[in-house]
This record gives sequence, structure tokens and C-alpha cells, in this order.
Amino acid sequence: MTNVAPTPQAASAMTLENYQFPTHRLSRQQTDPDRIPLVLVACGSFSPITYLHLRMFEMANDYSRINTKYEVVGGYLSPVSDAYKKAGLAESRHRVRMCELAAEDTSSWLMVDPWEALQPDYMPTAKVLDHFEYEINERRKGILSADGESRRPVKIMLLAGADLIGTMSTPGVWAEKDLDHILGNFGAMIVERSGTDMDEAVTNLKQWEDNIHVITQMIQNNVSSTKIRLFLRRDMSVQYLIPATVINYIDEHRLYIDDGEPKLKG
Repeated sequence: MTNVAPTPQAASAMTLENYQFPTHRLSRQQTDPDRIPLVLVACGSFSPITYLHLRMFEMANDYSRINTKYEVVGGYLSPVSDAYKKAGLAESRHRVRMCELAAEDTSSWLMVDPWEALQPDYMPTAKVLDHFEYEINERRKGILSADGESRRPVKIMLLAGADLIGTMSTPGVWAEKDLDHILGNFGAMIVERSGTDMDEAVTNLKQWEDNIHVITQMIQNNVSSTKIRLFLRRDMSVQYLIPATVINYIDEHRLYIDDGEPKLKG
């Protein structure tokens, strides 16, 4: 993932009025002409972002390189908007900034797109993926081919944990048209997690199985944002579970506490 654009304004500084799609770490040119350029998009609360969220991108990049014909040319974190109304959800401005700090601190290729977080209404995952399709393939006509003589469309794909595929395979949770749009048109890379029966989940989504890539965790990591918030409420250390810059931000803004006092240990 080379040949990237200059650094734009920070995602955390954007509003709906001045929004610009971030491309500063999006590869401008393919390196392997025999592969299909791929952008990975992870949608979620990220309240707060953890090292597992970040590791998912690295696992997906390895999986793509070793097991598929894709070449990963970019990766995006897309935090949900405040309209999601989920328990433990910090304000979107905080979640976008924490994702931004984590990407800046730990990665050379991940970006944060605040578009979804800035929306006044909840934005379904299908529409978020449509947004990436529009920004990358319609507005920018994809990326430059390896030989530099043409532009190639980029495959947009959802990156998610096994809990998401579990809900997708449960009847009535997702609208059929959204499932068909997400899994049929875009596809998904799913990182396995203990406690989720991946075989059963994929079997229930059999019509889209060719577009579902299950990534095995070689080293199990079951850290979750829910557990991080629980640790913070109990005044327990979260060091080495989330990036240090995110810990400092949580402490500075007194997030995830019940009694108004910072409850963080380094």
C-alpha cells in the first residue's frame, strides 16, 4: 500500500458541511496486475476501539494475500452515528477521534471515515458500503492500474467479527434485501471468534457463501469494547488491550465512568 496522497484534514475535525472522503492512505496505484484491488471497511461502535479491531485488518490483509486474488489497497474504520442509541456508546466525536488516534499510532495504512458517524440518522451497513462504492469507484474511478495506463475498479468488502455473521444468519434480524446487497454485491471477510458456530452461520447464508471469507484467528484474541468498558468501570487497567493514545484520551475526557471521576490505570 504505497503511493498515497497528502494528509488531509483530520476526520475528527470534519462536519457534514466540510466533509471530505479520506484518501491519504489509499493506494493510488496497484502493484500486482494479476490481483483485484480491495478496500476493507469495518463498521461498528468502536466504543472504544481495541487492538482486536485493528488486528482484524492485518489478519484480513494476510488472508487476502495468501488465500485470494485480492490486493488490499486500503482499510477504513467507519464508526456508527449517535443515532444508533446503543448502551455504552460514547459520543461520535469521541469515537471518531479514538479511532483516529489508534490508526495514527499503530498503522501505516488504516483510515477513519467519519461520514457514517456524522449522519443525524442511523445509517444501515448497506448504505455505508454504497457510500464507499460511490466515493472510490464513481467519484475517483477506482485506482491506477499497475502499468499506469488505466484505472481499475476497487472491490469494496465488509470486514467484521463473527458476532455479525451470527446476527446475519438469524432469521428476522436483517432485512433480506440488505443481506443480498451486502453479501451479494460486496461480500464480507469475517474473523472467527470463540462462542460463534461459524459453520452453522455460513450454512444459513449458503446462497452467498462464495462471497463470505472466514478468517481463522491463529492466536485467539477475545477482547471486546464491552469488556474494556467493564474494566474501566471497575477501575481496572486496560493497558495493552487498547492503544496507549486511546487510554490517554479516555482519561482526559473522562469517558466510560459512572461517578464523574477518572477510573483509569496505566
